[in-house]
Amino acid sequence: MSSLLLEKLVESVVRADREEAERLAREALAAGVAPRDILMLGLSPAMTRLGRLWEEGEVFLPEVLASAEVFEAVSRSVDSTGRGGRAPVGRCVLGTVRGDLHDLGKNIVGIMLRTAGFEVVDLGKDVPCEAFVGAVRQWRADVLGMSALLTTTMREQRNVIELLKKEGLREGVLVMVGGAPVTAKWAEEIGADAYAANAHEAVEKAERMLGVV
Repeated sequence: MSSLLLEKLVESVVRADREEAERLAREALAAGVAPRDILMLGLSPAMTRLGRLWEEGEVFLPEVLASAEVFEAVSRSVDSTGRGGRAPVGRCVLGTVRGDLHDLGKNIVGIMLRTAGFEVVDLGKDVPCEAFVGAVRQWRADVLGMSALLTTTMREQRNVIELLKKEGLREGVLVMVGGAPVTAKWAEEIGADAYAANAHEAVEKAERMLGVV
């Protein structure tokens, strides 16, 4: 029963049917499905599918953005049922690097991290190196996540890591990178701790790096 609800939820988000998606999410919660499972199995797969369809030219950006609005709305309603005041499992600073104005994927990662129990400090898009480093220092971040959606901006991920080293902060924070042109090889080359291909993987790797069961 719960698996069927989640499958229908995926379809409703892909269609950007907010009313149907919210109804299905409520039904899933009433059936005992954990908020995290609703997010990971009912919402995230929808955005992953849309991302693939967009890359293949099967859907257009307005359709993706409409579904993203549904994703965020349903995620907020699910997250409001969440951790009941328990302490966060870790603190993540997120942002899209300088020169890059894309933030859809980063926003989805932030929502999923919050639902998984992380405290998230979202710096937004077009974030300069100094702002990333300042936030890591100010918030004493456990994880720094940087997104880059352009080959011309991904080098900023390296620049941030180099500045963290210069400021003596690199050893105290785990760095995860992602974005369309980013690869595991690139992450290794620039000295990042992890690469995430999608939002679901970002949550799993953040948990793994911090030893969260």
